[in-house]
Amino acid sequence: MSEPVLSVRDLVTEFKTADGIVHAVDHVSYDVYPGETLGVVGESGSGKSVTVMSVLGLIPQPPGRIVGGEVIFGGRDLLKLSQQELQQIRGGEIGMIFQDPISSLNPVLTVGDQISEALLTHNSKLSAEDARKRSVELLHAVRVPNPDARFDQYPHEYSGGMRQRAMIAMAMANQPKLLIADEPTTALDVTIQAQVLDVLQQAQRETHAATILITHDLGLIAEMADRVVVMYAGRVVETGDVETIFHAPRHPYTLGLMASLPRLDMDLERLQPIPGQPPSLINLPPGCKFHPRCMLSHGRVRCRTEEPPLAPTAGGPGHRSACHFKEELADGVAALSADVRTAS
Repeated sequence: MSEPVLSVRDLVTEFKTADGIVHAVDHVSYDVYPGETLGVVGESGSGKSVTVMSVLGLIPQPPGRIVGGEVIFGGRDLLKLSQQELQQIRGGEIGMIFQDPISSLNPVLTVGDQISEALLTHNSKLSAEDARKRSVELLHAVRVPNPDARFDQYPHEYSGGMRQRAMIAMAMANQPKLLIADEPTTALDVTIQAQVLDVLQQAQRETHAATILITHDLGLIAEMADRVVVMYAGRVVETGDVETIFHAPRHPYTLGLMASLPRLDMDLERLQPIPGQPPSLINLPPGCKFHPRCMLSHGRVRCRTEEPPLAPTAGGPGHRSACHFKEELADGVAALSADVRTAS
């Protein structure tokens, strides 16, 4: 296997609040390889977005603080770089697509000027005329209609779907090695979501970039990801290739996420949510952080007192789960998870 484009190792990020320390990212590790899409999935507050914000140096300090770990990109630890050095990487070697383009785009600059700025910032030899030409090409590539005219329009003159396409154009402008898409379709209706995802896949093909796709939508993961990282309470609880995760999950939380999906092939009166609520990141439970909500725990002492390591499973190479009793999930899971993926 080739060297990873990005390697996150034992990343720990905390936030100091009036109520105590929020343990937002707790010893998270994962790799992203050239050309692949790594899906990072979990409920709100699981640490998905805070992890990549830490990687990019976008955590407000204070109240945030990166306590430990390393993030290797291009042979350098991003956590040791200055903000000026990170600014050269963000938007250049790493392209970013966030879930709310209206807050990411500057309302007083035209969309075209903002794409041109992204180009000129990372290529001082490029003329303003060439930057405009390339920006129009990028708008055309992401299927913004009438790109010449749209270049001179402001973000409020774009629809939600077009704003997200413009963000994708900015992200792919400098042929990045890594694309990070954080909930890129959350605020869009289903039809526009499909169009934006198609554009995102096209951008990945054109740039040959590795991609981190952050979402709570397992259907989106099933469609786009090659490998999956499942996060809960700031930790990675399961990881593996997408086929293994959907057909043979070995963590009760992953199974719970899939069981709570709406089904198109069954007439269900109500969904089956995961019982309980995610834990407070200030006052985490001892032992396994999922045990108060877990269908396997049944009050077992080991679950309540011992933190399970992220360890290999019998499911195949690269498949790991942080569950003491993960192999108990083997029987009867395959049919359910396969049906969930088909329905997604």
